[in-house]
Amino acid sequence: MTPFLAFNPLDPIVQALHFGLTRIDSVLHSYGWSVIVLALIVKACFWPLNTMQFKSMLKTQKLAPQVKALQARYKNDKEKLNEETMKLYKETGANPLMGCLPILLQMPILISLYMAINTDRTLFKLSTWLWIGSPASAAVPNHILAANLSQPDYVLLVLYVASMYFSIRFTSPAMDEQQAQQQRIMAFISPAMVGFFGLKYQWPSALILYWLAFNVFSMGQQFYLINKYHRNPAAIGPHPEKTVAPVALGAGGNGKSDATISAAVADNGTGGPRSRRKRRGSRR
Repeated sequence: MTPFLAFNPLDPIVQALHFGLTRIDSVLHSYGWSVIVLALIVKACFWPLNTMQFKSMLKTQKLAPQVKALQARYKNDKEKLNEETMKLYKETGANPLMGCLPILLQMPILISLYMAINTDRTLFKLSTWLWIGSPASAAVPNHILAANLSQPDYVLLVLYVASMYFSIRFTSPAMDEQQAQQQRIMAFISPAMVGFFGLKYQWPSALILYWLAFNVFSMGQQFYLINKYHRNPAAIGPHPEKTVAPVALGAGGNGKSDATISAAVADNGTGGPRSRRKRRGSRR
């Protein structure tokens, strides 16, 4: 039982990150900059998936009014509501699950990086970066500045918390006021939680540096995607619900039947009797 309990499914990722860090450090001779380069490499690997996530998020947000209309129409028929909602997503190519997929795939890397840094804690104790480990870090009281990359650095933590706020607040497009309000709330709650756990568990500055760099690269990607797709979003085709809704309304209190409304629609088009009479009159 012992070998089974000692087995770590993330060990291959931990070893790969350890190997990558040491190879990058052999070129840069700085574990601090090596961590930043590693974050850039990971972000580049996830670039296509994050792009798909962003485009799917835009489609899902644009469909929110139609989803609300379906919810109002089928509020007493959950099975029909799910069927029509899935049909709407299928026809428009939207996939709400795409918003969670990149996060789920990146979580093992974040956990493995934490394990790799703890494994290499002896190496990070000998590593410095910019103000970390500088003479200024020893002069500042209360250990606000870390003496090495294995210790917590509160300035770095504040920068990471601030980057989280700006990332949530300004790089997540909202289609309506309700979504904008939710983002404003999350822009305060999420950074506050990160700051609390960072202080409580004394995260090493190497780990915070990776998260900060990764977040900065993510914001750069988001601004690029917003400029490319959000300002000129691709048009999403209408769901058949839009053409059915007037029929349902017409069958209500105004006394018109579905056939009457369909005939009126056809008559206003190019193939109805009225249009044919106009064409005959123009020939005369």
